[in-house]
This record gives sequence, C-alpha cells and structure tokens, in this order.
Amino acid sequence: MEEKKHMVGGISRKTLERLPVYHHYLEQKNREGTETISSPAIALDLKLNEVQVRKDLAMLARTAGKPKMGYLVKDLIGDIEEFLGFHNANQAVLVGVGHLGKALLSYKGFEQYGIEIVMAFDSDGRKVDTKVGGKMILPLEKLENLCRRMNIHIGIITVPKDSAQEVCNRLVNGGVKAIWNFAPIHLSVPDHVLVQNENMAVSLAALSKYLYEADKEGRK
Repeated sequence: MEEKKHMVGGISRKTLERLPVYHHYLEQKNREGTETISSPAIALDLKLNEVQVRKDLAMLARTAGKPKMGYLVKDLIGDIEEFLGFHNANQAVLVGVGHLGKALLSYKGFEQYGIEIVMAFDSDGRKVDTKVGGKMILPLEKLENLCRRMNIHIGIITVPKDSAQEVCNRLVNGGVKAIWNFAPIHLSVPDHVLVQNENMAVSLAALSKYLYEADKEGRK
C-alpha cells in the first residue's frame, strides 16, 4: 500500500529507485558472461521480494521472460535504459560549487545515463562567471528564472545542509521535478517532486562498521 501513495507518472517512487539497482546488477552479470537470468535469481541476489521484482520487470521488459530461462541479460539492460531514458538526455543544473560540486561538474560519465549538467550556480561571487568542467558558474539569484526558461527538470544539490532547503525551494519554484540531494538533511518538497538522497556520511559509517565487524571476526 505504501508504494501506491507515492506515484510518479503511474510508477511508484520505490520502483524508480529499484531500477538503477537492477541495471547495475545486470551490467555486472553481463561482464561476467551471464546470458540469461530469472526474476527469482535477481530477487535472491539483491535480497528483494520475488513478486515485486517480477512485477517491476514485467512493466518494462519488451520481451517476456521465458520459463526456466528467464530474460536475456543484454535485452533487459537495454529495456531498463530505454525505460529510464538513458538515450534521451535530460538537462540538469548543479547548485554549490565546492569540492564535491566541482568533481560532479568535471565527471564525464553522466551522459551515458541520459543526464547532462548544463550549468551550475553558487552564491560566492568569486566563482561566478568562471567555468568548471566546461560548465559556466552563475549567480544563485538567476536560478529560478533560468530553470523555467530552459525547462530544466533535474537539480543537483551540493551545498551545506544549512542552505539546502532554501536551494531546494528555489529549484522547485523554477520547475524542477527531480532533485539529487547530497546535503545531509531531509528536504521538504511537494508530492510531485522526487528527491534522491545521497548520504555519504551514513554510507562511510556503514563501511567502517563492516570493516570493524570483519576485523573482529578475523581475530576470533
């Protein structure tokens, strides 16, 4: 029932969050030489509900999985990429040109996933009118107007947490419908806006905990 409460274009947000997980997993399987795979095998490996995986794949796969054989891995990768629009570049803007922001602006791999960062914004006047990764840095006060004029639907937030909600509000006012948030704070957004959080501190803490537990096991 929870998934039905949060729909985007008839697709639950939870499903949208699972699709990149499937894609990453299938690409790994493809590199390993796996040619076919079943939804139960995917569910088992990813520790997901088998019924949910089957529904997700049935929604996007152009060719139905065959009994005992499953799906062709390469075809399923292509279906997910087509469904997510990897080949139809969506323009995005980035707000906050610190160390992380600069790294993301300089990264060349987003285009393969259908995302093109076209410009960035910062409140620091010393950074305005400079370029990072070939992208122009513009003053924050121009954010809403330019997002509306250019029909930008994706915003990337790489500002400190104290500024993140204000930046988020500006992006929403500018017509942005999806936000990739790197600030360690929960953002309040309207129901029609999707937020994907990247909490690096929590991820690093989880890695540290894993190493600690593994070290304890090794000492036994």
